[in-house]
Amino acid sequence: MTGVVTSPVTNGRARLEPGSRGFILTLAACMAVTALAIDSALPAFGEIRTAFGLADDATSVTGIITFFFIGSSLGLLPAGVLADRFGRRAVMWGGLGLYVFGAVLSIFAPSLWVLFLARFIWGLGSAGPRVAAMAMVRDSYEGEQMAKQMSMIMAVFILVPTFAPALAAGILVIGPWQAIFWVCAVVAILVAGSVSLLPETLAPDQRRPLAVRDVGNGLRTIFTTPGTLGYLVSLTALFGVFLSYLASSEIILDQVFGLEEWFPLFFGGIAIIMGGAMFLNGRIVERLGLEKIVRTGFMANLGSGVVLLTVALATGGEPPFWLFFVLLAAVLFFQQMLIPNLNAAAMRPLGAVAGTAAALLGMIPGVLGAVVGSMIDRQFDGTITPISIGFVISSSVAFAAWRWASSAEQAVVTTPATVD
Repeated sequence: MTGVVTSPVTNGRARLEPGSRGFILTLAACMAVTALAIDSALPAFGEIRTAFGLADDATSVTGIITFFFIGSSLGLLPAGVLADRFGRRAVMWGGLGLYVFGAVLSIFAPSLWVLFLARFIWGLGSAGPRVAAMAMVRDSYEGEQMAKQMSMIMAVFILVPTFAPALAAGILVIGPWQAIFWVCAVVAILVAGSVSLLPETLAPDQRRPLAVRDVGNGLRTIFTTPGTLGYLVSLTALFGVFLSYLASSEIILDQVFGLEEWFPLFFGGIAIIMGGAMFLNGRIVERLGLEKIVRTGFMANLGSGVVLLTVALATGGEPPFWLFFVLLAAVLFFQQMLIPNLNAAAMRPLGAVAGTAAALLGMIPGVLGAVVGSMIDRQFDGTITPISIGFVISSSVAFAAWRWASSAEQAVVTTPATVD
């Protein structure tokens, strides 16, 4: 069966039913507040250094991003467990409330370390709406429809980095760095208001208790479901090299190509291409099928990565910028077509623990992917060769893990037919 699953819970105030444009935009906004909090903070580093008496080249200010990311990653699992117990909307509201609290605390932080603590809390809050949104998609859709809706949500989400730094830079022209955080808080409040128009997609009789044994049983269900580990490895490999791209793209543009002043345009252009990939995936996945899209996406992703590596080796790691841009865009285009489909495939058999599953599928690839990404970053040698190697290795590992996951699922499907 594929398509929209009728919501098990009705709500007189709900207006944004599954399948509507408003439903998708609201879920995308619930996820996009995370990117907004990260990307909008980058242009404020200089003013924050000044505010806390740091040197102009102090790197400690990057803790603003690090502590937010740690909080966001660690908050996913408890948010998922709570979403399976109290429902999706409650966790959205609770997370957005904590998000606003962390933002306001950041504004009035008297020291850098208090700011780091506030950003950690802010990150914890961002985990709630993110997990609940993914669980709501799993509640409402099945099969290719689920992959389509995840793609549409991620297409909106991935566009935030294209305008958040520019928005923040504009705010800094007319106000202090704290104004950026005020804007983030206001956006979260507006998103919380739109959540009231969503239906609750988790029926009361499907809610799981918070007893340690039941939570443990939920985790056991996830890790013993055939294919889940393979999907986690695949997503971790893809996330790892993607996070390396995020961390090293600015230094590559500066030290390899001498185009540091063009970084915002470069970063935004790549983000638009990635968003286009997810939008295209949402348009074609129903027509072609989830498995065919994933198989074709892996072949194209690995093939473009091999071409990028070949060019890097042939040019001493310093190819013409236009060629690097085209090949990098191709690699990331196909990578972003893979991620929502792998998420959807992993979530298919986990409807009974969708909140916890969505949390783990975000937390494990995020945390371990950050480790993998940092390992790739440390190999930077002034050329594009290390990250090109990273793309090829990660694509190969991700493809092998997907094949392992698919084989494990297929074995379960075919086993009953072999029993007399």
